Amino acid sequence: MTSPNPLLEIEDLHIDFSVDKRAVHAVRGLNMTIYPGQTVAIVGESGSGKSTTAHAIIDLVPGTGTVSKGSITYEGTDLVRLSKRKRRSYRGTHIGLVPQDPLSNLNPLYKVGTQIKEVLEVNNVAKGRAADQRVVELLGEAGLPDAQRRAQQYPHEFSGGMRQRALIAAGLAARPKLLIADEPTSALDVTVQKQILDHLDELTNELGVAVLLITHDLGLAAERADHLVVMYQGEVVESGPALDILQDPRHPYSKRLINAAPSLQSERVIATERAEVREATQESLAEGASSDLDEPVMRINNLTKVFKLPGKGFSKTDLVAAENVSFNLDRGTTTALVGESGSGKSTVARMVLGLDEPTNGQVYFEGHDISTIKSQRQHMQFRRRIQPVFQNPYASLDPMFSIFKAIAEPLVVHKVGNKTEREQRVRTLLDQVSLPHSAMNRYPNELSGGQRQRVAIARALALKPDVLVLDEAVSALDVLVQDQILQLLNELQTDLGLSYLFITHDLAVVRQIADHVLVMQGGQVVEQADADSIFNAPQEEYTQRLLAAIPGRDIPLAG
Repeated sequence: MTSPNPLLEIEDLHIDFSVDKRAVHAVRGLNMTIYPGQTVAIVGESGSGKSTTAHAIIDLVPGTGTVSKGSITYEGTDLVRLSKRKRRSYRGTHIGLVPQDPLSNLNPLYKVGTQIKEVLEVNNVAKGRAADQRVVELLGEAGLPDAQRRAQQYPHEFSGGMRQRALIAAGLAARPKLLIADEPTSALDVTVQKQILDHLDELTNELGVAVLLITHDLGLAAERADHLVVMYQGEVVESGPALDILQDPRHPYSKRLINAAPSLQSERVIATERAEVREATQESLAEGASSDLDEPVMRINNLTKVFKLPGKGFSKTDLVAAENVSFNLDRGTTTALVGESGSGKSTVARMVLGLDEPTNGQVYFEGHDISTIKSQRQHMQFRRRIQPVFQNPYASLDPMFSIFKAIAEPLVVHKVGNKTEREQRVRTLLDQVSLPHSAMNRYPNELSGGQRQRVAIARALALKPDVLVLDEAVSALDVLVQDQILQLLNELQTDLGLSYLFITHDLAVVRQIADHVLVMQGGQVVEQADADSIFNAPQEEYTQRLLAAIPGRDIPLAG
């Protein structure tokens, strides 16, 4: 039962940044109310102003950002009118923060326990031995087993989920009344995400803490929040009870978010769309095919990879990253490898690409065992036929290369065409990925994440490959951009007859793009079937757990 008096009330909030002596309006006229014990979610794509709003509450707006107008009232006190020192006193003790990226928010040089202890001491919660004991209790509350030992470890010794739990412990250390959770699980597998959010719900309910959840995932927000605030280009375009907005969205942007969220889409509609893509792709292949369409383009046979890790003294320990993995990749179709981090799916992808040599097993491309390729010329021919698209396009694109040079590079390396022909090929590729020709003269840092991923896809298509290996290629993107890239991949598959090996931890995305699915756990394939069977009748408990962890999957939608 929420109190009739607001815990936090934001009225007519404006936040500006100074860029080249001009004011850029990041947030305009925002109004929002949070009551004690309530969970409110702000939803929107990157650049919508949601994180800027959250950071303004605790006076952590980065760079030149300032609150130019409006009020942020916490328990009757307007925080905007307070001095910097007074505002700082509200952090931790009244308002806690769980930031997005635990790697950049935990100091790699200090033990995890030391960093949480610092929060306790700065906020005068506990000091000395009492603080040490409290750290262990907080890590235990956050769901970390063997908390005493974990407190003495460094961030690099924690998994991503464990690091996020440590940040939750730090955020709740001073027992705040409001916790701001800024994309707290965006980088985590769905099962780990569910565990952490379930635990956060339990903790905040037990402590009576209100939560402001910042996310681009509408399914997650609707599942976890009582109230939704939808932001677009710095303004609130819709606000109300979560289920009401989900079932009866009024604003076109809210409708676009719902339609783009893979976890909220109709399985029947997706199955129909995938069937249409398959049929059109097979027609495209039949028109210009020079090889047997019934033969798989790739056959993976009992693929095994064992890594030798340092053991005690001079001994070595075997780590089996993938074991006896077998599947076919049919022409013009998409096969998805799904599993949590460490399941072995990326290891399989690297062996399929010929980047890692298998310990055992074979990869056959058009009937030829790629391990028998010896000459440089044969290697180059194989590389032309199968191309990768990785998760982070900013890391895979050279920041010193223009977009033209990045896309043309494979053509130069493989000595395809002259200068004029390469330029025309780049123009054609930009058309295929729906980017303007003017992008050729720009650099990666001048493009959005979605645009950079389109450039990465264009580069992968430069040599007219038969197969694309997409390793978490959409996992770092906002849901709207993710939807655009998935639609683009479907269109390219239809037009060019491409075959995809799609690596992901997100089963909701798989439903939109895959024809065949392999579920991996601990380096082994525990289940494989066509996509409809996996989603409608999963046989293995692990697959059922992955499906159950998809946020918002069971929320009933109108129509």
